[in-house]
Amino acid sequence: MNSQSKFDELFRKHPHPVKSFYAREHLTRRHFFHLAGAGVTASWLAARLPATPVIDSTPVTTLNKARNVIFILLAGAPSHTDTFDLKVLNGTTPESFAPETANGILFPTGLLPKLAAAIPDFAIVRSMQAWALVHSLAQTWTQIGRNPAGVLGNVSPNIGSVVAIEKQAERTPSQVFPTFLALNSAGAAGPGYFAAEYAPFKVTPTTSGLKNTTNADGETRFNTRWDFLHHLDDPLRATSNFSDFDEFYTAAKGMMYNPAVTNAFKYTAADSQRYGSTSFGNACLLAKQVLGANQGTRYIEITLGGWDMHQNIYAANQLPLLGATLDNGLSALIADLKASGDFDNTMIVMAGEFGRTVGPLTSGKGRDHYPQQFAFFAGARVRGGRAIGSTDSTGANIVDTGWSRGRAIKPEDIEATIYSAMGINWTTIRRDDPLGRGFYYVPNSDQDVYGPIVELWQ
Repeated sequence: MNSQSKFDELFRKHPHPVKSFYAREHLTRRHFFHLAGAGVTASWLAARLPATPVIDSTPVTTLNKARNVIFILLAGAPSHTDTFDLKVLNGTTPESFAPETANGILFPTGLLPKLAAAIPDFAIVRSMQAWALVHSLAQTWTQIGRNPAGVLGNVSPNIGSVVAIEKQAERTPSQVFPTFLALNSAGAAGPGYFAAEYAPFKVTPTTSGLKNTTNADGETRFNTRWDFLHHLDDPLRATSNFSDFDEFYTAAKGMMYNPAVTNAFKYTAADSQRYGSTSFGNACLLAKQVLGANQGTRYIEITLGGWDMHQNIYAANQLPLLGATLDNGLSALIADLKASGDFDNTMIVMAGEFGRTVGPLTSGKGRDHYPQQFAFFAGARVRGGRAIGSTDSTGANIVDTGWSRGRAIKPEDIEATIYSAMGINWTTIRRDDPLGRGFYYVPNSDQDVYGPIVELWQ
């Protein structure tokens, strides 16, 4: 049975997305607190996890193209037909968008002029569709690669946390940065049931650098207090219930009074200006500097919100303003990664949680929620200057999927692509989840339902 047949068969039997994996009894937050009220604690849950997890997988050949990943979440869901799957509609599309064709790609050169010049450096997936049209649900789905409302959904780790646990063995003793960094991403999905060391380290960039990496009483006094703290509570740190606290403290200590931290997390106003002098631009600048420091960070999530434009989408403070923010920050990131030599080993992935309605604007002069969307890939030797898949003249429906599986690309396929590009077997199934059901890196990996978009490199 080919992959399309498997996909169709799965969803004929289970109309809920990936329900064959998720439609089973699970531990919800409510159930958890019921257990807690009955005297069942985290130590009970921890005791159910094997010391050495049993890991199953199917032998596959991973792409091994990327050392690092920068994942940009366009929260709020941008209009695909106004941006990366442009459809010109007379009387609707603003003249200021200045549509032009480059490398066979129709692009809004007036809205995204710097990215228009960088088209040879990126590929656009135009055959992607979302599963859900609720912001919070779909945003989390995009970050964890599965239904957040399904079984294990509320304990499933961020893709970045999976990368962190997989790449832990590659860290060197001198590397002090967290493996998973989240910039301007207060709402980033967490590590799920993984240990806290694999959680996203959330930072809001500032010119003054990373906060709380010095002590008001000086380094000598700080070190004396650190030694005394260990004298008092080292016996507690050895227990499983306090191991996460110890990891937090140790990781934080490594970043105190560290010139590598200062150099990577500080930037000048002039540097910020090159990236557009915006919070998003500053996050892109910081991502470039952190990866350049080679201090152990392998996955960076950046959030750029504000795309939920139900009204007045073409007003100056709406799509044009946010388009300029994206254009300045992302184009500078690509240019600087190319200049530093990190572009070929860093994959940039960008997507929203879904798309927006097509054709004429709504009565409120905006666009509502719609499943058709796009994904953006650059770096890691992705073959740029082209689009994978295509939609009809309005952008409402896929007419060519553009890849070997012959169906709409889903968030789970993006997840598999990230893992494969980083040399991680996307078919991995860990047997250390709290309920012992088996945690699939990509849902239904054993049924070959989802897989990497290898066409990005072909």
